[in-house]
Amino acid sequence: MSYIKAITIWKVNLASHVPYYMAGGKTCDSVPSIIIRIDTDDGLSGWGEVCPIPHYLPAYADGVLPAITELAPSLLGDDPVGPERLLAKLDKQLIGHPYAKSALDIALWDITAKSAGMPLYQLLGGLQTEKLPLYLSITCTAPETMANMAREYYSAGIRQFQVKLGADNNWRQDVERLIAVRDAVGEGPLVYGDWNCGASQLDATRAARAVSHLDIMIEQPCETMESCDAVRQASGLTMKLDENVHDIHSLLKGYQLGCMDAAAIKLSKFGGLSPARRARDLCASLGTKMVIEDTWGSDIATTAALHLATATDEKYILNVCNLADYVSPRLEPRSYTVKEGVVSVSSRPGLGVSPEPEALGRPLAEFTL
Repeated sequence: MSYIKAITIWKVNLASHVPYYMAGGKTCDSVPSIIIRIDTDDGLSGWGEVCPIPHYLPAYADGVLPAITELAPSLLGDDPVGPERLLAKLDKQLIGHPYAKSALDIALWDITAKSAGMPLYQLLGGLQTEKLPLYLSITCTAPETMANMAREYYSAGIRQFQVKLGADNNWRQDVERLIAVRDAVGEGPLVYGDWNCGASQLDATRAARAVSHLDIMIEQPCETMESCDAVRQASGLTMKLDENVHDIHSLLKGYQLGCMDAAAIKLSKFGGLSPARRARDLCASLGTKMVIEDTWGSDIATTAALHLATATDEKYILNVCNLADYVSPRLEPRSYTVKEGVVSVSSRPGLGVSPEPEALGRPLAEFTL
């Protein structure tokens, strides 16, 4: 039986290629990401990542190290194979902090798949959706600028477009943004507007009703699920839930209210691949479409989400996101391929990632036996 002999942590700043504007004055420009490597005595290494955005969830990058300092003694010396067993052990050691546990859980799945000599998706449900449809997110700026970005993405093969809304707190301008992007890409492609909880129920209802004659989906307009449900009922538009769904109970609530036509299953929001896989299975049983991704991140977080999506029946996949394409530096571009609006994950063992430690800089911390 192998055992965990070391856990190494790096902090890497991910710089967005363009400023990423969202509702309520929120911006993603440069965001710190935490990279984790778990090493075993028999030479296997598992990689994990978490890149929390503080204004998105109750999580922040500098909270990861203290959490792992608390958790590391429970992992060191233990058998790394069987992430769900170890995650249950960590939950007893430290209640909450799912974002910090997410990176550890991903790394443990990486080791487990490598020890089996299989790509990770084989352990998460097998190869079910080889070509995953990508969406691209359009930063919230002037309507015509956003329309031009949509045309550029469309020419590259993208057929699903997330339109960020609410940066100027002007619902009429949000209507113009949605109409401009809808017109730019024509009929057929999916267009959905995302307020990231930043709109009032009144303003979201006004905007949604103003575009209710168009083929548009709306995403998480308000802070509460009840307000989101009210907007959906008033407009008749389909809705994707994101921030409000983060565990089994919240998914069931969204389904019972009737406002969860699609759900965002983000690894760090749920606490890693283990709970995200259970959420995936629940959504599939409910018939809910899913966006399987993470909050933000480089190639490691992106690849982990792609493995889970690859192991999911395509009829339940709405889309996925190539998060690493929004930022630099790239840490492992060989782990998946992108072509004409779809992405396919590598069939190498585990996650298929092996970043060069030199590219990560000096470790933030190292825990050893």
